[in-house]
Amino acid sequence: MKKIEEIITANFKDEHHKAIINIRYTSNYIGVYYNNQLEAFDLTLAQFNILRILRGAKTELSIKTVKNRMVEKSPNTTRLIDKLIIKDFVKRARSNEDRRIVNIEITDLGLETLSQLDVQFEDNYFDKNLTEVEVNTLNHLLNKFREQ
Repeated sequence: MKKIEEIITANFKDEHHKAIINIRYTSNYIGVYYNNQLEAFDLTLAQFNILRILRGAKTELSIKTVKNRMVEKSPNTTRLIDKLIIKDFVKRARSNEDRRIVNIEITDLGLETLSQLDVQFEDNYFDKNLTEVEVNTLNHLLNKFREQ
């Protein structure tokens, strides 16, 4: 893949500006890759994120909790969940403690679909160019960046 200077032909104000553009470009690049893989399963990246949150929870969660845990916050989480319900990947359940709260949980079909996606993403080409040390450094720098 080309360097950011070869892709974005504008002049960067400084290295910080270049880093921001590089992060945004790379984020979009990764998103496009994942969306292309998810297309075969009729899923969006946001729906995939919801399924992974529910699988990781191992129990039903409120829609509010799911919203708070999403990587990319979405104002239409309820609509995304409705689409997952139609596909039978998740189901709704009223809270036993508070009937006003609607919880959701992943179905067997949702778990099976995630298992298939795990296999598909197992051969993730993003990790081919970076060593374990480089990935650790990248994670450290990204975490440090968000601490501002």
